[in-house]
Amino acid sequence: MFLYDIWYFACPAETLKPGQMQRKILLGEPVLLGRSQSGEAFALRDICPHRGVPLSAGRIEGAQIECPYHGWKFGTDGACTLIPSLVGGQNVETSKIRVRRYPLRESQGNLWIYMADAARAELAPSHEPPLLPGFMQDRAANIRESMRFQCHVDHAVVGLMDPAHGPFVHRAWWWRSAKSAHEKAKAFAPSELGFTMVEHRPSSNSAAYRILGSTPTTEISFRLPGIRIEHIKVGRHRLVGLTSVTPIDANATEITQSFYWTMPALSVAKPVLRHFMRAFLGQDRDMVNLQQEGLRFDPKLMLINDADTQAKWYHQLKSQWMETQTQGRPFENPVKAATLRWRS
Repeated sequence: MFLYDIWYFACPAETLKPGQMQRKILLGEPVLLGRSQSGEAFALRDICPHRGVPLSAGRIEGAQIECPYHGWKFGTDGACTLIPSLVGGQNVETSKIRVRRYPLRESQGNLWIYMADAARAELAPSHEPPLLPGFMQDRAANIRESMRFQCHVDHAVVGLMDPAHGPFVHRAWWWRSAKSAHEKAKAFAPSELGFTMVEHRPSSNSAAYRILGSTPTTEISFRLPGIRIEHIKVGRHRLVGLTSVTPIDANATEITQSFYWTMPALSVAKPVLRHFMRAFLGQDRDMVNLQQEGLRFDPKLMLINDADTQAKWYHQLKSQWMETQTQGRPFENPVKAATLRWRS
């Protein structure tokens, strides 16, 4: 099941130049992401209502998209503006022909798309996409990496928030080893559409934090549908990591990791940081892909306390959100404040 009536990360804003389009499959739906010649970003269903050809195979002329099959044109709002084959006396109201438009927001170098249930497609979004703390809306990410996981979104989300897999999946000198595992206790609190591991000093066996110097603190928030924001403070500087999990279809998910910082030294180290990001994401990808070998036999899975409590919260949040949308009532966060303990 996918969540609807909520914002998903669509793509990095910098990948979409004026006059360009790209085709994406999001939640199993074909979506055209484009930017008009004047720079306005937009999102439409990537199917021409005439003969079903992907509009993304056409071209942008100013603020209009031209279908490559018969030249039908559509505005960025989805309304048909021209049918070239019409002649005088043929009364076709082109303005009544529309392609579905998806609300799109551009913020902090990210494009967020609101995927509404088809029955509520005409309603305005009920909330806004997340903002990263400490950075202006026009600030872009310093570095990004994206990777495709061959799994359902639930397994990608649960795998990425799992606190106990680090010493086994991410064994590396720059992160952790199995021998470094020790008991931990972290305080959690409910937050907007999710929960937060409240601000704390990173664990002593997390070597990656030590390279930042001084005495860093970190706060990690998760919110539906699959967004993780880590806010690290080091003196007057800050480092914010955004991990977005976007379902492609029932068997594939795209993970995008973005980092924002105010530390000049990190900009110099980008090639090294990019290597670590790819390695880290690749380790998670390989494990969830391996997991599919067992899942195809439909086993009954287990979630234990406290290491899997965040996974339980995710499923509770997801169920609550779906009930909220179908029953038309306000969302009630099911997460309660707690201190969780595990060994990793």
